[in-house]
Amino acid sequence: MSNKRPSTSQGGKDSRKRKKYRSDGTPIWGRRHVEGPGVWITCVKGKERQAAGEACELFQNLAADLWPDAARANQKDSDDSESDGEGLSIEQQIANEVNAIKTRPTKTQELFKNCPTDTACLLFISCPPHVDPVKLVEKHLNNVDETGVTHTRSLKLSLLTSIDIFLRHCLRFSPVSASCTANVPEIETLCRKAFASAFSGAKYKFKIELKLRNHTTMTRDTLIAAVAQCVPKDDGHSVNLENPDLVILIEVFKSICGVSVVRDYQRLKKFNVTEVAGARKLADDPASIKRV
Repeated sequence: MSNKRPSTSQGGKDSRKRKKYRSDGTPIWGRRHVEGPGVWITCVKGKERQAAGEACELFQNLAADLWPDAARANQKDSDDSESDGEGLSIEQQIANEVNAIKTRPTKTQELFKNCPTDTACLLFISCPPHVDPVKLVEKHLNNVDETGVTHTRSLKLSLLTSIDIFLRHCLRFSPVSASCTANVPEIETLCRKAFASAFSGAKYKFKIELKLRNHTTMTRDTLIAAVAQCVPKDDGHSVNLENPDLVILIEVFKSICGVSVVRDYQRLKKFNVTEVAGARKLADDPASIKRV
């Protein structure tokens, strides 16, 4: 019996598929990978899957309000493929719509995608090109600040029927306007591009908020120094850690770095929806603190 190995492809290389890599050494995965624009979300441990679904649904509703033209175009594409249910009772129409929601991909899943991080309590939801993640997150946090309700939306089942769904598992949001490979030259290039518009028109007090996850190549001090020198010079901008006008968010995850510039970061409790909702409820009912 022959013990010869299977023949190889031309050039003596194994014909089996090999893992592919980018020029910087990071692997190219078959599934969706983390890249901006998008939103980092921390969530309840063990509820990552549920939180991803909640976040996508939430972002769909917010995007429909902020960018209605794109939402209408997407709705038209969906409506063209659906029947109007003429001749059916209201109960039958509702039953058909609920069944359709369960059995086919939703518009939300097409627009906002969950990119697996393989990390407990951490999600990354990628955004379509027309969506600004900063505006998306600020809109949600301001809604929470006004209402005191963390995650809620109305799901329209038909023209006559809608139900309220409470979204419970998402905790903190961190938008990413753009991303690059996590090395100093690329981060500096990305920051200079982002800061040119964000810091224009006035003198701003700013702060750098850095998060490092599953990354050991660069230190915090190295990154902060690299980012700080990208703020436009000679424009009168200054560092203020207590009451900044702008906060530069730097999120490094493995070999990817995301950058964004946000406002009201301190007022909105570092974009932690639970804390924002709690502060609003306390402001509306100061006596509630005595009942806790």
